[in-house]
Amino acid sequence: MGRADERRARQRGGRRAAPRNRTSEQAEPEITAEGGTTTVVESPAAEGAEGGTRAERRRAAARKPGKPGKPGAPGKPAKGRIRRLFTWKKMLGAFFTVCLLGIGAFIALYVMVSVPEGNALAQTQSNVYKYSDGSVLARKGTVNREIVDLSKVPKDVQHTFVAAENKTFYTDNGIDLRGMARGLYNTARGRGTQGGSTITQQYVKNYYLDQDQTVTRKLKELVISLKVDREKTKDEILAGYINTSYYGRGAYGIQAAAQAYYRVDAEKLSVQQGAYLAALLQAPSQYDWAVAGPVGKKLVKERWNYVLDNMVGQNWLDKSKRDAMTFPIPKEPKAASGLEGQKGYLVELANTQLENQLMKSQGVTRSEAEALVVDQGWTITLNIDPKRQTKLEAAVKSQLTSKLDGKKRKVDKNVQAGAVSVDPKTGKILALYGGVDYYKHYTDNATRPDYQPASTFKPIILAAALDQDAKTQSGKDINANTIYDGTSGRAVKGSDIAFSPPNEDDADYGNITVQTAMNKSVNSVFAQMGVDVGMKNVLKSADDLGLDTTNLQAVPAMTLGSMGASPLEMASVYATLDNHGQKVTPTILASAEKTGRKVDLPNPIGEQVISREAADQVTSVLTGVVDDGTAKVSVAQNPLRKGQQVAGKTGTSDNNKSAWFTGYTPDLVTSVGLFGEDAKSHAQVSLTGATGLIPGTGRINGGGYPAQIWAAYTFGVTKKAKFDLNTDLGAAVQPTESPSPSVTPSETPSETPSSTPTKSATPSQTPSQTPSSTPTKSPTPTTSAPSTPAETPTDGTTDNPLDPADEQ
Repeated sequence: MGRADERRARQRGGRRAAPRNRTSEQAEPEITAEGGTTTVVESPAAEGAEGGTRAERRRAAARKPGKPGKPGAPGKPAKGRIRRLFTWKKMLGAFFTVCLLGIGAFIALYVMVSVPEGNALAQTQSNVYKYSDGSVLARKGTVNREIVDLSKVPKDVQHTFVAAENKTFYTDNGIDLRGMARGLYNTARGRGTQGGSTITQQYVKNYYLDQDQTVTRKLKELVISLKVDREKTKDEILAGYINTSYYGRGAYGIQAAAQAYYRVDAEKLSVQQGAYLAALLQAPSQYDWAVAGPVGKKLVKERWNYVLDNMVGQNWLDKSKRDAMTFPIPKEPKAASGLEGQKGYLVELANTQLENQLMKSQGVTRSEAEALVVDQGWTITLNIDPKRQTKLEAAVKSQLTSKLDGKKRKVDKNVQAGAVSVDPKTGKILALYGGVDYYKHYTDNATRPDYQPASTFKPIILAAALDQDAKTQSGKDINANTIYDGTSGRAVKGSDIAFSPPNEDDADYGNITVQTAMNKSVNSVFAQMGVDVGMKNVLKSADDLGLDTTNLQAVPAMTLGSMGASPLEMASVYATLDNHGQKVTPTILASAEKTGRKVDLPNPIGEQVISREAADQVTSVLTGVVDDGTAKVSVAQNPLRKGQQVAGKTGTSDNNKSAWFTGYTPDLVTSVGLFGEDAKSHAQVSLTGATGLIPGTGRINGGGYPAQIWAAYTFGVTKKAKFDLNTDLGAAVQPTESPSPSVTPSETPSETPSSTPTKSATPSQTPSQTPSSTPTKSPTPTTSAPSTPAETPTDGTTDNPLDPADEQ
């Protein structure tokens, strides 16, 4: 039957005939006579399958118990509910709905948010800095800002800022949607910022808003930037940006920055100078040439080149002119008023540590952190104890600076001192000496990391050996009693890099214990020990203990302290040893508050980085350096000592460019460093001959002025105490017995070992690894310990202080 016949049959009231190919199992036919035609009438199931709509047929098929020819086989399952819900039509509709809602919300936000009044100047206010006892240290808030018209800034200099921050500035609509999306996402996820702002956005943030990293602030920034871009010209926006940005050195705006860095007005800036100022905005403190370390100087040069190359790419600068340009080194900074003496050093370190914490907690950049801290109305309490601070300053003056006379000796102008004093139980920086005066020497000698710590690094090698149960090349455990070959210039065994360091004065010590090697600071022993431990392991221990090991290579030469380090870092290392191996990160910050908001500061006491047994044995060994080694005259025999037990290490670098003593009692760690810095060029130079009071070569050693400063300060502020050590090895619990060198290495009678081995206890003074100061009184060998010098320093105020022999 055709379809037309079927329709006619339904119209006459009959049922649809079953298709000719249907089997009897699928339908129960009913024979009727309809107008002479025989019709097979389907069963209800068949009717549902073939009659009605397609949907009805699908439902009927789903209800079938089986397929033709396969009785009992399950039918095709129905589609799942999830598949029916998430059709492409519904998903596309939902997407467009969300988009429309987002557009609507943005339109509403655009209408609701208006451009506020500029508040950058109104927000600028004084920071108050206090000592630990609550007394005011300083108030800092005089804003160095002078707004200049853009017409006063050379066009090429204007282009340096655009090339540095936003090459599409002149053509964009004021926002970077991709950068904003990334910033919103990272802020919502707590990941901080990752750049991407246009000059317009940065200007809006500086002038209309604040530096808080919140989603709300970023949305406001987006809307206000769009409106400002429509309402203001590009020149007005650029002028606002360069006049409100912070450039470091307390300088807000390009005019103040031009004066602070180059002593010229903004209209006199060259392209090279403008490129430096533009580069500076990324990290003002880190990129300030006067205080930047090697990494900071490298980064700012790269940024400076990036700016000029972008200008060439934008056809704003001729390539031949660009190729002829050299980096314009800025002038020395001038200190702000009210920060005379040590105040400026204390304030700057407090600001830096607060900025570091804001960068970590809020995910802001260095530049943003500085803008949040400098002159923003903070009340900052320092851990500095005013009494100890006064004592430290007095010690430096009485033991060193009062003896310097730049008019008589040129070298005296080149002597710089730095010191940091830390409580090892709390991590508080109790006193700090940054230089003769913040006005006269801007660089903080207490935090500068550019001079070699020399032999003050040796305890780190021993700590690594003890903590990791290291063994010698012959398989023996390394400890205070382990025997090493102290032959000068002996080739280090087991090293991929050939290394044969000489001892000072090429002295041969033969077989000596680690304890005696530390007392006499024998280079050959610690070079071999470093390789035995593994230089990578030594480097890791140095980092764990508190030394910044960024970009350091794990090579044998490191065992002589050839890297750079600051007194602050060395105080951290030794404080961790004093604290039985629990990490100490010295902090000057006690609290920081602003309009009811208090910054959460990290705990200066961290996790256990080396075992207590290892730390305590190093402390025990270091007591031998004081009682029987290079610090004996200045520290152990100092009349100010009232029974305090002392551990410490001296150090003198190559060519006498630095001299150190870092020592500690159970309750106080202090690191003192002397640095040779040319008064004009600031290059590293020798300290030899300074004060004119050192006989012989005039060499300044760690056991001399640094140890004298340490003793004059420490014995005036600490009480009698003894170390609580968990060890049965080292000089604190065992006497030192070992032979002296076979060759007299020093010219100083009281500090040179005898020319033949002695069977007695360790001599009262030990050989140096740097040329000593005075000639030997007797060239004949002796069999007893050398006598003490005829003139030993008492409190260091003698006119002719004998500088104990020391090492490299």
